[in-house]
Amino acid sequence: MARTTYQDLLDAGVHFGHLTRKWDPKMSQYIFMERNGIHIIDLNKTLSKVEEAAAAIKQIVKSGRKVLFVATKKQAKDIVAEQAKLVNMPYITERWLGGMLTNFATVRKSIKKMSNIDKLTKDGTYSNLSKKERLMIQRERIKLESLLGGIADLNRLPAALFLIDVKKEHIAVSEALKLNIPTFAMVDTNSDPSNIDFPIPANDDATKSISLITGIIIKAIEEGLEERKRDKEDETEKEAAAAKAKADAPEVADRSAEGGKRKRTAEVTAEAETEAPAAESTEE
Repeated sequence: MARTTYQDLLDAGVHFGHLTRKWDPKMSQYIFMERNGIHIIDLNKTLSKVEEAAAAIKQIVKSGRKVLFVATKKQAKDIVAEQAKLVNMPYITERWLGGMLTNFATVRKSIKKMSNIDKLTKDGTYSNLSKKERLMIQRERIKLESLLGGIADLNRLPAALFLIDVKKEHIAVSEALKLNIPTFAMVDTNSDPSNIDFPIPANDDATKSISLITGIIIKAIEEGLEERKRDKEDETEKEAAAAKAKADAPEVADRSAEGGKRKRTAEVTAEAETEAPAAESTEE
């Protein structure tokens, strides 16, 4: 079943591109026409591409891996942060730090530092510090939370990136490209889609458009998580059934052996009874 419709895309203004003079020629395949000096995106292609992207992301999540959401532009950050939290996916909405992916080990150290500050607060050590030290630590904690709070639970590199506005997030795209991490993105008419694995031609400036496309991706993630949960439950049931069958096997074997023993005893007894009269007859 389709995750959205042509009318949904139209109502959200997904088709509105940038001024024709700002276009990137590599987006020509996704442009339907020009109207009043603005490029109009072909929504049939948007429909096809968003379905393709959603299906691929669903499989990534179903395998137990994470998708990192990247949206640092003003009109996208709150929408993306809110929706990413719904499915417990990591997100960056403030500033992309250079080396976020290519130097992930260092980023993890900063995340650990944030965690250590939290421990200081909980175990009472924080209250023993001077006012100046507490203020410095507090400021650092706020800064780290702002930059890295959305990826605090990201223990390894993400399996994929979902981006809003590839032109703005070009550093993230470049790092993902170096590490062969698949990229999914909303790509407007002023951007180059050639370095994006799953480009979704769409208006990346209007909040309705951003919300709709991001929502479709989030829905696909929810489906992937649900299927993963069901698969795990089925696997657990199979393992329990196999364990029960294994536990029952010795009992069945014992009953079978006991039955065989009784059968052999009966056969021996029958043979003895048959031979006894024959022996008596010979003696006579």
